[in-house]
Amino acid sequence: MRSYGWYLRKFVDDTQARGATPVVASLIPRKAWIDTGPQAGTIRRNRADYAGWAQAVAQADGVAFIDLTLPVTDGYHALARPGRLSYHLVAPERRPALHHHIASPYPITIDQVHKETYHMHSRTPRHTLMAIVMAAAFPLAASVSAQDAPPPQEKGPAPADAMLHALDVTYPTPYRAMPAAEVKAVLDRVFVYLDRTTPAELVNKRTGAAVTDLSKADPESVLKPGDFRLTSYEWGVTYIGMLAAGQATGDTRYLDYVQKRHALLSQLTKTYLPGVQRDAATAQAPIKSFLNPHALDDAGALCHSFMKAKLGGSKVDYGQMIGVCGDFVTKHEYRLKDGTLARGGPDGKGGRKMRPLPDTIWLDDMFMGVPTIAYLGKTTGDTRYYDDAVRQVTQFSSRMFNPALGLYMHGYVEGASQHPELRWARANGWAVMAMVEVLEVLPANHPGRAAVLEQLRAHIHGLASYQTKDGFWHQLIDRNDTYQETSATAIYAYAIARAVNRGYVEPAVYGPMANLAWNAVASKVRASGEIEGICVGTGMAFDPAFYAYRPTSVKAAHGYGPALLAGAEIIELNKKFKFGLNDSGLMFQGGRD
Repeated sequence: MRSYGWYLRKFVDDTQARGATPVVASLIPRKAWIDTGPQAGTIRRNRADYAGWAQAVAQADGVAFIDLTLPVTDGYHALARPGRLSYHLVAPERRPALHHHIASPYPITIDQVHKETYHMHSRTPRHTLMAIVMAAAFPLAASVSAQDAPPPQEKGPAPADAMLHALDVTYPTPYRAMPAAEVKAVLDRVFVYLDRTTPAELVNKRTGAAVTDLSKADPESVLKPGDFRLTSYEWGVTYIGMLAAGQATGDTRYLDYVQKRHALLSQLTKTYLPGVQRDAATAQAPIKSFLNPHALDDAGALCHSFMKAKLGGSKVDYGQMIGVCGDFVTKHEYRLKDGTLARGGPDGKGGRKMRPLPDTIWLDDMFMGVPTIAYLGKTTGDTRYYDDAVRQVTQFSSRMFNPALGLYMHGYVEGASQHPELRWARANGWAVMAMVEVLEVLPANHPGRAAVLEQLRAHIHGLASYQTKDGFWHQLIDRNDTYQETSATAIYAYAIARAVNRGYVEPAVYGPMANLAWNAVASKVRASGEIEGICVGTGMAFDPAFYAYRPTSVKAAHGYGPALLAGAEIIELNKKFKFGLNDSGLMFQGGRD
């Protein structure tokens, strides 16, 4: 036997699955008159059970709800008790009062229900008022599930406080699990913007004319300028996000976006790499920063995207490109004595690079380098890469993770007795994202897998404590006086949802916060597809002012890939699990059939 709420949710799911728009209506209140007491001569308006449960289901699933309690009882009162009377529901424009009883995230009206005659005799209506979906049309259950509050055992008029816990709440960030079609609509806006503003073509840098012959190295050729660079580390993340969005939605445009740009980079590598290798100092190439990398930012995330696409079946020739970026990450990037990836190594001129100080570890580099190392293990079969990836995670964490807070510091200076413990949000995002990506390819029997998994769980547990009431995380996570930042929130939404989907953490605990985080990110996506609230590029500093006053910009590339990843993973999360309102709180309601 199923509960009343279960049947409602099942009907809503089935209706949406068929491409229709469900609308839930409450039960018709019984024409039961109160004969004694101060409310004598009025109809009982009981909204404490079935009407309340119907509204809770509608809110949980984000569909329209029509509360018929007040308009119908008002109609009863207008007709008066005795006699055989009739009245007509008029067109929407002539009965504005009915519209006030519609609670919906969408603008709807009670439409085309006019001129339906009701005959009142012996307090029994001949017909009942119908809506698109009638809550009363479902069989009632003998038992009540955990998702439904039990009906009151006392009979008679409900006290004034009976349904206060179910009052409508206005949330700045939508409080529900967003349906997949809505998530895709957000992703599509982002896609259209990026596809339009990141052209995959070469032009002459002096004339702007298109260059069509890519087989000949031309020092005058450059990538056609757009809003974002096709070879930045941010765009490596964006390629990964496009791949995820294509897989989650089934929309091949996302995959084609990656295919087209990766194919261009592959051809340019074939054409220009020999010249750069001969004379790196003077050679000209449209993608020279990639062909002659100087930092993990130039190579790591792009390499990660190449291997993701290759493993996903892309037919692009990635051989030379993975050779360039993979060799840099594993053989040429500076490391500390214990092998930890670091910045501030020798400058080649007898001095040291100041990034910002010698022997400095940036938390960012957990993502810029470590997933690439792990994926090299997957693509080559060489298990030494897996060992190195695990070592990186544990060595970064032993230096930079605060177990009491569950957070990482942004920067660490090797040899210093104290460190600038500023817990920058996006850097923590790179760390948590690195771990879920490493776990994607790290073999189940690898001896270091348990350590990476436990570190991921500890970090997610720490992050959970700092999510704001609007679903975001602050620029400095533990400083509420800093702004709520979009790119970090998107990374957390992705990583937490992925951890739930892979069974690393509990859906009941972390699924609702992942949904709230995605809804927060979605609220920052403009109709144009641009994303607001993204912190611009940020170095490492020793004071909170530097981080707190970093500007934000819709042209900061750092948020677009994470937004695509977050939306894609939320689609998978809500496809696998059901989340809905229970006593007004968004709760895990089990796996989907």
